[in-house]
Order: sequence, then structure tokens, then C-alpha cells
Amino acid sequence: MLDFMKEYESWCNDSYFDENTRNELIALKGNDAEIEDRFYRELEFGTGGLRGVIGAGTNRINIYTVRKATQGLANYILKQGTEEKGVAIAYDSRFMSKEFADEAALCLNANGIKAYVFPNLHPTPMLSYAVRYLGCTAGIVITASHNPPEYNGYKVYWEDGAQITAPRDKEIISEVLAVKSYDDVKSIGKEDAISKRLYFVIDEELDDAYMDELKKLIIHPEVIKEVADDIRIVYSPFNGTGNIPVRRILDELGFKHVYVVKEQELPDPKFTTLEYPNPEDAKAFDLALKLARVKDADIVLATDPDADRLGIYAKDSKTGDYIPFTGNMSGMLIAEYILRERTLNNTMPKNPALVKTIVTTNLADPIAKEYNTSLIEVLTGFKYIGEQIKWFIERDTYNYVFGLEESYGCLAGTHARDKDAVVAVMCLCEVAAFCKKQGITVWDQMLKIYEKYGYYKEGIHTITMKGIEGASKIQAIMDNLRNNPPKEFDGLKVKEFRDYKLGTVTDIETGKVSKTELPESNVLYFNLENDSWCCVRPSGTEPKIKFYMGIKGDSLEDAEKRIDSLKNAVISSVEN
Repeated sequence: MLDFMKEYESWCNDSYFDENTRNELIALKGNDAEIEDRFYRELEFGTGGLRGVIGAGTNRINIYTVRKATQGLANYILKQGTEEKGVAIAYDSRFMSKEFADEAALCLNANGIKAYVFPNLHPTPMLSYAVRYLGCTAGIVITASHNPPEYNGYKVYWEDGAQITAPRDKEIISEVLAVKSYDDVKSIGKEDAISKRLYFVIDEELDDAYMDELKKLIIHPEVIKEVADDIRIVYSPFNGTGNIPVRRILDELGFKHVYVVKEQELPDPKFTTLEYPNPEDAKAFDLALKLARVKDADIVLATDPDADRLGIYAKDSKTGDYIPFTGNMSGMLIAEYILRERTLNNTMPKNPALVKTIVTTNLADPIAKEYNTSLIEVLTGFKYIGEQIKWFIERDTYNYVFGLEESYGCLAGTHARDKDAVVAVMCLCEVAAFCKKQGITVWDQMLKIYEKYGYYKEGIHTITMKGIEGASKIQAIMDNLRNNPPKEFDGLKVKEFRDYKLGTVTDIETGKVSKTELPESNVLYFNLENDSWCCVRPSGTEPKIKFYMGIKGDSLEDAEKRIDSLKNAVISSVEN
């Protein structure tokens, strides 16, 4: 822990920090609690990069903490000897995103590393695509995804277009931590960087190439054209990066009736009409659903601010109501369509693979089996799905077809190596068109999937614990569950206990212990009777601990009752 008052005084008095920064901090004099929160530690550079509240201080995201992190990344790149390949940089619509992108670029430039910066806001998946398209050694995207407006973030990608994973993540973190002083951080003027041919602006050819890659994934373009006059789509980009690319791809595919929520169309770092710019939040859909009822829309879509996650509602043909889909539901709806239609038209590659995270629905299992597709499980975090794509190619094992995680992220194709809400919108709209031709809705199709494979239902419970005390409580919960694992939840016996931190899988009946074969992670997983499960892990980006669970019911109503009962049992076991 830092000497917070000493750090505070240093920032107030050191001319290295600009006048606005120093004035912001001087105004806090006497507010020791706020000063401590801003300076008790360095903003943690984790395996995904930085994420924090915007403001002055070591425990905030600002131009200085961004520069310092970038200097560590630059030092790592220089040690790899790949500086000539350069780094691609994208940013979203949040406060300071453009400024942070330029600060990162100019720090890289000062270290002799080229930077390729998008000229305006672009989605995270397009950064992933750009890294490989431009042949860069790394990528940076400035975004805090779906966090509240006071946040921003900084994520690092490597040359394969995926977020950094082991062992590279820890190696980069070590380099960032090794930058002890701001005196060791380099920067350069933008004009100077441009004249030295170190700072480049990415041109529109990349956008065109990305769109071309997406169009290759369409299975039935003829169906889209056939129903284009009839299908109606409402879309909200949540004041973020999805607006232009989503509308462009739908337009170029021939969808004629796409209605955008005007209040959430243009960039707005305050997210004025959104309490929380998160497609998981039902309130965020209020305006979209209002427009959908006016336009009699078939589907309602929303992408988060960096357009890597998709939320949807679909009309119930019997009641006319709009039904919300979880990320598990929308992901499996797309996956089932791709596997089914590619199998039927003989375009499925050899050794196809579906990839999901350990907390994603078990509905993936019977669907993968139905279409003779290998199912690969990875740790929570889409970077592990991106990593699998790389390994499939390097090891010549499987051909990636689709990947998904429960938190509203999925990826069709391998143009990107991170979740992509633009391609998800495209795929979902194709599914909707296919359903429209059959005279059913997307919700009707979801019911067909449940009827065929089982009524799988998932839930999540999150506990937020901020500050030093909160972090300690989260650790205590994990320690107790790890050292004293429950024998049952809600009357469902634990069949298998997985501790991904220790890398062990324990068969409860036999006592046999085997390896998880996955990287080390602070995650506990309980495999229960009756195709049920629960899992607990601390969030990697927020002061939260998350409890995931899933069941298989006999009907929608039965599944709802079972998941509620299991969720209550899990919460009770932690509280007691």
C-alpha cells in the first residue's frame, strides 16, 4: 500500500502534472477519505489491462496512469524486438477516450514504436480485426465497456488479435509494475511523431475489409432478400461505437426497416438516457421497446458502448409481448442456427468446434452433440475463446465455428478474436429473417430449441464490496468455500468440485483427484446432480464477487422455479 498522503502531496506540487490535475487535487485538501481512495494504491494493471474511475490520482485512470501502463507495454515490445510491426489503437465514446488513445500512441512513438490509430470511435472487435489486418505486434482499445459513465479502461491485445493470456499477460504486467517513476515515462509531440512516421491514422479500407469478412458468414442471403420488405428491426447503440458499423452491415445485406433509437444514437459519454449502458439491464431497453411497439418490430437489439456485447428482445407471436433473451439464449439461438444450416447445406468444416466458457449454459452440450461438433470449455473471459482459435490453427486440430459466453458475448467466424456484437447483430437478424419466412418469431424458435434439447435456465447473483474492506470480505468468502466446500446446494448433491486455482477436480463419490487442464484462476465450480451446477469467482474488473448457476427443467415454469430455488440456496450458503 502506498503512503497516500505523501503521494497526494507529490502530485499537488510536482510540475510534471498539469495545472488542471493539480487544481483538482488541491480542491480535495481536508477530504482524507477521498485522498486515500485516490492514492492508497496504483490502479491495478490486471490481465485485461486497466479499468477505473476517471480522475487525478494513482488509483484513477488519467493521462499519467495511461502513459505509465503504455511505457511498460513499450518496454515489453522492445524486449520482444517487434517494435517495427507497430500497435493498433481504438477508442470508444467515453470521456477522455480520444485523449487516452493519443497519449498511448505518443508514448509508444517516443519509444520508437509505430502506432496506428483509428480516426474516430470504433468497436472493440474492429480493433481485434485491425491487429491482424495491419500485421501489428499488439493492440490497445480504450473503453470501459458497459461500466457507468465515470469509468474508462485500457485493454491490451497481442498479435493474434486476442486479449493477452498467460504467460504473456503476467510478463507484460511485470513490465508495467517495473515502471516505478513517472520520470521513466516517455512521450513525444504529435506533430513530431507524424513527421518521424511513427503516428499513423487508419484509413477506411480497413472498415471495408471488415465488412467483407462479415458478409462471408451469411448462410442464406436469399432469405434476407425475400423477407427484407416485411421484417422490422429496432436497434440502439447505447450512445456508443456500434451505430455506424451495425447500420452499415444491415443496410448492405438488404434489411430495409431498421429503426434506431434517436436518443441513444449519437455518442454521449454521459449516457444521458441510460442508468447503466449495459444490455443485461432491462431498464436500458425502455426507449427501444417503446419504439418497437410503435413500429411493430420483430426484434429489438442493443449493443453496449464498445459494441462487443449484444442484448435482444423478441416478439411472442401469441401475446405480442417482447421477451428478453439472456446472453445464453441469444448465443445458443445463433449457434444452433449456424450448426444446423451449415450441416444441411454441407458447408460445415471438418472437425468443427463450438467453444464456451465454464459458466455458460449446458444447453451447448446437446446441441453440439446433435451436429457432431466438438465442445471445448474454457475459463471465464472471452480472451480464452480467442486463444483457442489460435491454438486450433497452430495445432491443426479443430475448425472454430462459434464461441459464446454467458455475459452477452459471442463470435461467429475468425475475423476477430474477441466477442463481436456487430457480427452477432448480423447473425441474429439472419436468424430472424429465416424465422420470418417460416411464419414464426425468434421467440417461437427459442421455444422449439427448448422443446427439443431441454429447458435449460441459468442465473447469476452479484455482490458488490468496494474498497479495502470489501476486497478482504471477497477473499474470505472464496477461502471458506475452497476450504469447506458444501456437500449439496438446494438438495442437489455435489458430484464434482473443481478448484481452478489449485487446478484440481475432485470426484466427491470416489475421492479421486484429477487435473482441470485449464490455466490457474481463482474460480470454484460445483457440478451438481440433474444437470445442475454453480460456480463462484471474483470479478476481474470490478469490486464484485459473482455466483453463477444453471439447471435443466421440464418446462419454462419448472425451470424458472428450479433456478430461483437454487439461487436462493447458494446465496443462503454464503450468507450463513
